[in-house]
Amino acid sequence: MKNTFDFATILGSFGIAPTATVKPLGDGLINHTYVVETDGEPKYVLQQVNTDIFSNVEMLHDNIDKVTDTLRKAGKTTLHFLPSVSTGKTYIEHEGRTWRVMDYIADSRTISEVNPVTARMTGRAIGEFETLLAPIAEELGETLPRFHDMEYRLEQFEDAVARDAAGRVAELGEEIAYVRSNANRATEPERLYRAGVLPKRVCHCDTKVSNLLFTPDGSEVKAVIDLDTVMPSLVFSDMGDFMRTAACTTAEDEPDTNKIAFRREIYDAAMEGYLETATFLSADERRLLPTAPWRFAYMQAVRFLTDYINGDTYYRTAYPGHNLVRTRAQIALAKSI
Repeated sequence: MKNTFDFATILGSFGIAPTATVKPLGDGLINHTYVVETDGEPKYVLQQVNTDIFSNVEMLHDNIDKVTDTLRKAGKTTLHFLPSVSTGKTYIEHEGRTWRVMDYIADSRTISEVNPVTARMTGRAIGEFETLLAPIAEELGETLPRFHDMEYRLEQFEDAVARDAAGRVAELGEEIAYVRSNANRATEPERLYRAGVLPKRVCHCDTKVSNLLFTPDGSEVKAVIDLDTVMPSLVFSDMGDFMRTAACTTAEDEPDTNKIAFRREIYDAAMEGYLETATFLSADERRLLPTAPWRFAYMQAVRFLTDYINGDTYYRTAYPGHNLVRTRAQIALAKSI
């Protein structure tokens, strides 16, 4: 269905001429994104913020402003959001929706293939990103509270099992047993955080290769983008979540679990790059870092299984049983790791 957004008024709120052309950009699952062209050239990126996910927009943009300011002062290319001409804030409210505009980063491109070369570059970029932002960890809020908190995900899982809303628990003995038998190992970082052993760091919390911009020849990372999820988290978030998908031989919903394996060459390359630039790590963080990919495959299995037990109320599914297929794929990946 064609949208009826008043783009002329929205763009005018950021000082952009109403004659600009607006076209859809990308296929993101959270925010609606558009490229804004003037004189036939891409100049800006317009986004409608999904406030169902990011309910505290003020915190969200306060985080982003602090992150981009820190990166810019360090000489890094980063996102630049335009201020509203009326309020000076980097977002506006228009007809019940939240909008923002950022400069289009020219001479850059995304890539989709993850091989040892791109994995190493990604690891280096993540480590540098976290290192530069480490000093502002206490200044940022959690835009998605407990997002990568394994204890919280297990609480949700046990609540779902107890309710058995869709009447599916009886068929899930093997999957439930796997989750419960590994729960203590998976929650070790949270216990160490409460004991004061592990700190929270500034993490991206959505580390996929498509959230990096590369130079046109693909020889280096130009910028880390999609900063909405940047917030304090245990340091395992970024490398764990990146390698959960990047180092897997299949998509995360592969029905044939015999095809699922963990690509050690991707892990080695990414970790080598990361450790070159993540100079802030403590001895305990280094000790637990190799477990990060397993932990995030396990966490995603828990989340898919929880949603399946609840009757598929959170994740979009393509067919009946899709979340169960996803669960079994993530368990197979965790075992491979």
